[in-house]
Amino acid sequence: MVDNSILVERIKALKREKNAVILAHYYTRPEVQQIADFIGDSLALSQKAADTDADIILFAGVYFMAETAKVLSPQKKVLIPDPAAGCSLADSCDAAEFEKFIGKYPDHKVVSYVNTSVGVKALTDVCCTSSNALKIVEAMPAGQKIIFAPDRNLGDYIKRMTGRNDIVLWDGACHVHEKFSLEKILELKKEYPGAKVLAHPECKKPVLMAADFVGSTAAIINYIGTDGGKEYIIATESGILYELREKYPAVNFIPAPPMDSTCGCNDCEYMKLVTLEKIYDALVNETPEVTIDEDIRRRAEVSIRNMLAMSK
Repeated sequence: MVDNSILVERIKALKREKNAVILAHYYTRPEVQQIADFIGDSLALSQKAADTDADIILFAGVYFMAETAKVLSPQKKVLIPDPAAGCSLADSCDAAEFEKFIGKYPDHKVVSYVNTSVGVKALTDVCCTSSNALKIVEAMPAGQKIIFAPDRNLGDYIKRMTGRNDIVLWDGACHVHEKFSLEKILELKKEYPGAKVLAHPECKKPVLMAADFVGSTAAIINYIGTDGGKEYIIATESGILYELREKYPAVNFIPAPPMDSTCGCNDCEYMKLVTLEKIYDALVNETPEVTIDEDIRRRAEVSIRNMLAMSK
């Protein structure tokens, strides 16, 4: 195995040689975030994918994110270091089954979380992220019925925040956020009585009800900067801890544990499939490459462009 420092220098050289850019999600490994040109959550990465002038986009994240980059930049070569880096939430919404589901509600507009396959995006009127889902749903005219997919927890949170009962939810969920234990979080609160609980809206309702703040990964990071607290319990994927500790070294961050683990953290095994070695190999060989049927790509692009326009 090649030393990480050597791999980093080789990756940097390949990026310069091939005019490549590396985008990484907050949930990837720390060393992957360190080598990235840009790190962020789903919305920020979607926007970066649309804006970059690189010839090659290497997406250090899960497959649907690389698909989104390809949808927005069809003329560019998009690489995914490990095609097995899937997403339990995206996998919970099969495009063929979703199309049948939509057929039952012909008078509904479809709002889909970006954590979906390109096939689902092609069936969607407007995409959203955890950062802008509330804003997008609130922008829908009163009386407009909505299908929200695929995350039932985020969808339920949006229903409660907007008071709209005309939202039909697809029954999907993220395996990471589903596993957070309210009981263990309350135990942590006893151990750290001054700590605030910050939770991602993909968590179940009891966890969200106990949280001091609910928001996306980027919103959680920004909240800490303005709140000024010294201790926080973090109920989202543990990869965010790298960025939090980089930004706020004087703050104590306590990862909320899942129900069935003693590790004290909650990891997405798909995000952790992305390694420096795989990034290097992908840049050397310019593969695995993401390819999308053009008709599906064009239809998916409409839903993503609608999201970006409504997020300004």
